[in-house]
Amino acid sequence: MNKQVGITTTVPVEILLAAGCTPVDLNNRFVSDPDPAGLVREAEELGLSRTLCAWIKGIYAWALAHPELDTIIAITQGDCSNTHALMELLTLAGRRVIPFDFPFGRDAEALQTQIERLALALGADLAKAESVRQELAPLRKDLARLDELTWREGKVSGHENHIWLVSSSDFDGDPGDFGERLKAFLAQAETRPPRGKAKARLGILGVPTIMDDLHERLEELGAAVVYNEVPRQFAMLPPADGSELSLVEQYRRYTYPYDVFHRMDDIKREVKRRRLDGLVHYTQSFCFRQMQDMVLRDGLKLPMLTLEGDRVGPVDARTRLRLEAFIDVLR
Repeated sequence: MNKQVGITTTVPVEILLAAGCTPVDLNNRFVSDPDPAGLVREAEELGLSRTLCAWIKGIYAWALAHPELDTIIAITQGDCSNTHALMELLTLAGRRVIPFDFPFGRDAEALQTQIERLALALGADLAKAESVRQELAPLRKDLARLDELTWREGKVSGHENHIWLVSSSDFDGDPGDFGERLKAFLAQAETRPPRGKAKARLGILGVPTIMDDLHERLEELGAAVVYNEVPRQFAMLPPADGSELSLVEQYRRYTYPYDVFHRMDDIKREVKRRRLDGLVHYTQSFCFRQMQDMVLRDGLKLPMLTLEGDRVGPVDARTRLRLEAFIDVLR
């Protein structure tokens, strides 16, 4: 692999790998940058509004700082509503921008068409992409084991679970190395004693939090985060029944880019399976997904605390008090 290709969220990464490209998740690169807050400020100095999602500003500034990333795949349906304008700004900056849609309604034929168009744009062979999907199956199975060590056996923390699963959107650019590091981590985690009984078993819903210590603060308060909804979806964990999915079916099963009701069905199953006591719904400031909080509250019959975050940084004092009060109520 040599040519780096940026992605604005999870896409059929098998296509990129089949084309010999190195996937680069712009969100992960932004939030793990030595100065992510500085990237947001830089984007605002360049003219982006204060009342705009910090993720968009951060990935825009990070992409500008890395001109070697000359091709970017942008999700024009199924992710951020600001992506269309971001595509225009990146095009203005001289980047090649390839659109990709997750079709509304999870239509299989439409998704197949999008996958074919992406393969054509990158010069990938679809048969090779299916082969890559099969090659990634053991790695995704290891991620499923990591998730099980979190919710069933209590040997992996919610924060560790979050980091590994969210990183699987691009496998840190190298699936081989990622897989070896994951195996080493699992071998070490298997030897840990189970953690003690928590005051509450929690799930975190919504887009990956921009609060960089949310999981740690919850654990300090005695809660155990045993479900990271969207990072788990990024990982494309194999079906529990062991069945094998085609590339199209794998990305139809993925809940994040489709309607909230499809998401909610999956959440309900995990709430029951993981024996959750409560949910924390993280929403990003200025994001259209905030409106879905109303639907989730109506459909999920479980105590839920909604948090709103704006910029990269630690949990503030007010939010910590809200978390503490929520956990006390669950007890």
